[in-house]
Amino acid sequence: AFNLLFHIPVWTGVLIAGSSTLLLLGLQRYGVRKLEVVVALLVFVMAGCFFVEMSIVKPPVNEVLQGLFIPRLSGPGATGDSIALLGALVMPHNLFLHSALVLSRNTPASAKGMKDVCRFFLFESGIALFVALLVNIAIISVSGTVCNATNLSPEDAVKCSDLTLDSSSFLLRNVLGKSSATVYGVALLASGQSSTITGTYAGQYVMQGFLDIKMKQWLRNLMTRSIAIVPSLIVSIIGGSSGAGRLIVIASMILSFELPFALIPLLKFSSSSNKMGENKNSIYIVGFSWVLGFVIIGINIYFLSTKLVGWILHNALPTFANVLIGIVLFPLMLLYVVAVIYLTFRKDTVKFVSRRELQAGDDTEKAQVATCVADEHSKEPPV
Repeated sequence: AFNLLFHIPVWTGVLIAGSSTLLLLGLQRYGVRKLEVVVALLVFVMAGCFFVEMSIVKPPVNEVLQGLFIPRLSGPGATGDSIALLGALVMPHNLFLHSALVLSRNTPASAKGMKDVCRFFLFESGIALFVALLVNIAIISVSGTVCNATNLSPEDAVKCSDLTLDSSSFLLRNVLGKSSATVYGVALLASGQSSTITGTYAGQYVMQGFLDIKMKQWLRNLMTRSIAIVPSLIVSIIGGSSGAGRLIVIASMILSFELPFALIPLLKFSSSSNKMGENKNSIYIVGFSWVLGFVIIGINIYFLSTKLVGWILHNALPTFANVLIGIVLFPLMLLYVVAVIYLTFRKDTVKFVSRRELQAGDDTEKAQVATCVADEHSKEPPV
């Protein structure tokens, strides 16, 4: 986005984007609502451009509906693109983020309060995913309509044959004319900032909840953002804007492959009567979610296996090298399948802790901290 707007190197834009994300995350000190409003504004800026463009190019309604409800993949990279689109729409880390955001609400400690907050987050998550779906429909419809137009110029035909992040601004030309590249850059910047903010924010909850890493908020933001920015910086230095575009697709595919490891525990947890009580999922939600989850897992395994076999059979490497690659990668594929199966059928145990035991544990921890502080004060200063 910064490369399109200011014509600076991509790697410089990566550093600026990382710094601006940290500044936006600083809004957390003023409350989670302020950060949510900023993310919503960024998303609507990006969506508005494509919605207006969609109303002008007027894609065929019948074909749009067919693409929505009749599965059909055509073209050499259609399967990979669809998996990347799924990973970009249903990000596994956002499942943790949506669950953790419940803690930011002032939920009454009562059965009615629990039901109300569950209903509220059902609507909130549903609206967010529906808006994301509409944005994807608008982008894909505009791209398909413009690139399949009969009056397409030879220059645009070349761009359509290999759409990249830095060459897609012509899709908005009907709306914005010569300023299409600038507004497209703004929309791209808004999209990138919103996704990096939510990704970093989810990483904070994962570090705090799973790893029990407790640190100052600014340090946690800096740590998670620095870890995420390193691959982007390396790829942008080596491959430029085209390398950054490929990295986005690859990252989205990786998210899709990671989805079962966030989705399956969430389904098992929210469907357990021991953990959720009367707030557990209904039998219809459980059935539909498991079917959908296994379909996603099956598509991922199919794509990974066929892509790997096709690459091994048609690459230019020596036979010995292909054999070594197969020996390494095929067991990893089998390990992925075994891990998903184990996670699905693993028996969960619930350990109930009484209030008295919990209080005793807190008192013990406080006593240990007090002892450490006393020991520090009792030490004589060095001579």
